[in-house]
Amino acid sequence: MKTKYTTQTAEHASHLAAAWSKNEGVQPITALDPDISVDEAYQIQLHTVEQKAESGERVTGKKIGLTSKVMQEALGVDEPDYGHLLDQMKVENGGTVSSERVLQPKVEGEIAFILKDDLAGPDVTSLDVLKATDAVVPALEIIDSRIKDWKITLADTVADNASSGLYLLGGTPTKIEDIDLKQMGMALYRNGVLQNTGVGAAALGDPVKCVAWLANKLSGYGITLKAGEVILSGALSAAVEANAGDQFYAKFAGLETVRVSFDKNEER
Repeated sequence: MKTKYTTQTAEHASHLAAAWSKNEGVQPITALDPDISVDEAYQIQLHTVEQKAESGERVTGKKIGLTSKVMQEALGVDEPDYGHLLDQMKVENGGTVSSERVLQPKVEGEIAFILKDDLAGPDVTSLDVLKATDAVVPALEIIDSRIKDWKITLADTVADNASSGLYLLGGTPTKIEDIDLKQMGMALYRNGVLQNTGVGAAALGDPVKCVAWLANKLSGYGITLKAGEVILSGALSAAVEANAGDQFYAKFAGLETVRVSFDKNEER
């Protein structure tokens, strides 16, 4: 059954979508509607995802954002946010991203969970997540914003599908019991130069806790994490800006290296 959204919700969703036709960022939602709530922002996100599903795109999973204390403090919040992953967002490991697919991209290294069972909140625990996880793989998330110059508040990024852009996964799954996610190190490189490092504990102290938070948060919107879905559990270090011609790779202790390049077309 199709969800009924307000006219204002639909207008805000169209405003964000216009960034693609303009090939540049648009005004923040909060500039148009200063009193918008985070819950209303999630309705904009859900409306956009529903529209994409109606046009033939398929939800492949979810992503968790704002898992670090630094980012939460920057936006004045005390919990993460989330967005939806769609099949059109996926990039092959080692692939090249064309300029037409991004506006203001930044790259993050993350751990992705592949679920084998559903996870339905509101009482999901870390143990439940461990039991429901088929495997983990290293991932790169290419975050992006339809908001000009990344001038965002929490409501802006939530409405904009948690600033989701693209994502890529490693091809060799690892059983979750075979690795210590909290202690696992990651190093992110751009054009062969180390940009930053992080550990699994950077994501709410444990990436498993992030997935449990997500399952419980989604229950408030009647959404269940489904078997087979990909869950990006949050950045292990700061996002790094990507420019035309840049090449990125991330090394994860005990896991394979994941890579992505951006084409050299200067026009975005």
